[in-house]
Amino acid sequence: QVQLVESGGGLVQPGGSLRLSCATSGSTLDYYAIGWFRQAPGKGREGVSCISSSDGSTAYADSVKGRFTISRDNAKNTVYLQMNSLKPEDTAVYYCTVRKARLLPFGLCLSPYNNDFWGQGTQVTVSS
Repeated sequence: QVQLVESGGGLVQPGGSLRLSCATSGSTLDYYAIGWFRQAPGKGREGVSCISSSDGSTAYADSVKGRFTISRDNAKNTVYLQMNSLKPEDTAVYYCTVRKARLLPFGLCLSPYNNDFWGQGTQVTVSS
């Protein structure tokens, strides 16, 4: 059973920063890709970013490029999402996901249908 535990969410003012963490129950190297999705009230799940466990390849949604950075620490079995210049429209529940099988092109990891396991989510609220 794969367990993903997100942390780091909270309330932040517009323009502020947060860093989300996702701890995996097994080695991050057991998975092909680890990603972050988000879901705002009344909207569907949106792929934010994903990273390859092996070679560090990354993919980002256009809405977060230049503001968010995904990274991994395989020794700690943890993936991070550094979020800078936050906007009110970034408000959502953020979920960590993993995919086991290889997927090409890598950017397809941003589709919610291409991920195998999901965490419980952590709330991010951007408001003044």
